[in-house]
Amino acid sequence: MLKSLEHYFEFHPLGTNWRTEIIAGATTFLTMAYIVLVNPAILASAGVPIAAATAATCLSAAFGSLLMGVLARYPIALAPGMGLNAYFTYTVCLKMHVPWQTALGAVFISGILFLALTAAGVRQMILRSIPHELYAAVASGIGLFIAFIGFRNAGLVVGDPATFVSLGNLRNPTTALALFGLTLTVILEIKKIRGSILIGVLTTTAIAWAFGLAHRTADGGGLNSLAQTFLQLNIRGALSKGLLEIIFVFFFVDLFDNLGTLVAVTKRAGLIAPDHSIPRLNRILFADATSTIFGSLTGTSTVTSYVESTAGVAAGGRSGVTAIVTGLLFILAMAATPVVGLVPSAATAPALILVGSLMLATITEIRWHEPLVAVPAFLTLILIPFTYSIANGLGFGIIAWAVLHLATGNLRRQDWVLYILAALFTLRFIYIGAG
Repeated sequence: MLKSLEHYFEFHPLGTNWRTEIIAGATTFLTMAYIVLVNPAILASAGVPIAAATAATCLSAAFGSLLMGVLARYPIALAPGMGLNAYFTYTVCLKMHVPWQTALGAVFISGILFLALTAAGVRQMILRSIPHELYAAVASGIGLFIAFIGFRNAGLVVGDPATFVSLGNLRNPTTALALFGLTLTVILEIKKIRGSILIGVLTTTAIAWAFGLAHRTADGGGLNSLAQTFLQLNIRGALSKGLLEIIFVFFFVDLFDNLGTLVAVTKRAGLIAPDHSIPRLNRILFADATSTIFGSLTGTSTVTSYVESTAGVAAGGRSGVTAIVTGLLFILAMAATPVVGLVPSAATAPALILVGSLMLATITEIRWHEPLVAVPAFLTLILIPFTYSIANGLGFGIIAWAVLHLATGNLRRQDWVLYILAALFTLRFIYIGAG
């Protein structure tokens, strides 16, 4: 049985094993488990019952990660997306006064659109149209992005009214703990100790509890609480209210956030083919679209691929077993106290910083001596962390690529999809804004 599974998940060609995959899956879970608490808290502001939202968050993350692991066989975990949950609550429900049930209907419709475009091959066409230099820029930009999140969570970078950001208080015990965790994890990584990131997270967590620097933040929502949101979406209401703009935002932002994350994770794992294509791309996109539909049925906002999956990849994860382990841990989180309630941000921040630094390796694939390539790549790379959005960075990069190639007479007929994307991104920035 195990041999058959190892063959299905291609353990030998990928150079992996069960121990590595399990450690990688646990590492991914620990770095993204914050969503178990953060997503319900955001949705609760829209009126969604918090216990049900917690259960829906865990269940949809488990479903998406398991589907990705079993069907697509990639080490990519899914969960309700940050940013889109804020748009769901603060813009759609609170600002536009749309009931959360109707907003869930809009999420469902956007998921159906995802599925239809995947079946028609449109999403695959979009992904293939993006130049591989921008792939490298997206991967590096996301590296800076998650490293910045890690610095913020560690207290190393704080807001400043005069300079926007500044160095945090290094005397703060939690910041000092995060620096210790970073040092330990990097040393373990240098010594090539398997599971270095997971060991770093668990060791830092143990020290935090020993010195009273951590506390249990919340309890999870049980499966019984799901009845308050399960199948409560109002699809007819979403259609009758003409929520095309809302559906477009759910669809458009998730499309490019997901593509950016997909490129970053597969590139970091070395899973992109020599011709820059991604094997089994149809299955990846099908898993993503189906998970969004499932999430709306259970009672949560758009489900998407998580960039924290790169932490599991850095820990050695290469196959779908990594995502399956992450999914199973989300099921456990629903049945008991979420792990995120036990692991402080000071323990996971070092993992994000280390993984972010490792992702910058793709910068060398960009032809920096050619402005035609370098400028779009730079805009993509730098605007992802600066605007706190993968979609914004990729959008500016695609627009710059299209404008510069048109202006210098380097237009190629086979790049027509890229120019359509540039036009759509331009409309997005003009009409919807960059937020």
